[in-house]
Amino acid sequence: MAETRQTRRKLDPDSLAADGMQRMCAVTRVEASPDTLIRFVRAPSGELTPDLGHRLPGRGVWVDGSRKTLEKAIKTKAFARSLHADVTVPADLLHRLDEMLVRRATEALALANKAGAVICGFQQVDAALEKDGVGVLVHGSDAAQDGRGKLDRKFRAIQGENGRKAEIIDNLTSAEISLAIGRPSVVHAALIPGGLAKRFQREAERVQRFRSPSTPDQVVAQSFETNAQSEG
Repeated sequence: MAETRQTRRKLDPDSLAADGMQRMCAVTRVEASPDTLIRFVRAPSGELTPDLGHRLPGRGVWVDGSRKTLEKAIKTKAFARSLHADVTVPADLLHRLDEMLVRRATEALALANKAGAVICGFQQVDAALEKDGVGVLVHGSDAAQDGRGKLDRKFRAIQGENGRKAEIIDNLTSAEISLAIGRPSVVHAALIPGGLAKRFQREAERVQRFRSPSTPDQVVAQSFETNAQSEG
């Protein structure tokens, strides 16, 4: 059964993309899903403030979520121009933003774990894959290639047979994953299909987009190229 817009919004209340809405990046001037952009507002003090939850009041400016585009926005004073007001850009804005993005991703993972939607451990994840019970596969960024490679190949094969994309997240460290789940040394994990898995995936992909050294278009192109090479 196809998800309705109301259902998607209920499953992931922070995602404006659930409503099919798009916003224009103040730097690239390209319209895109809010999930790939970051909204900023001007605080009463005049300081530029990230609004990752899309909830802060006032006029907002949207910028593509890659570090390279955000650096350009700062350099070209795109924030002040779009907000039609002088703004103070904190010197540590990008560092602070990285921490905020990671925190949202780990909080989403912790929420899914609390709801019983997370499977931990290589053998447990492997068994869940056999039962086609995985929506998102997660590896620590420091995971050994041989271990994750076996799980990745199996997951891609299963998803491909069912006409689904293999969603794999590997931009959080094992320490960050372990802290979120509340268990030591978690290197491999998986989320069962559902709204909590989608919410975590969205937040983790925002971390990936921000940390990628590529331009926004290259991020998309590299993603397709990586999937094609892995499946070939």
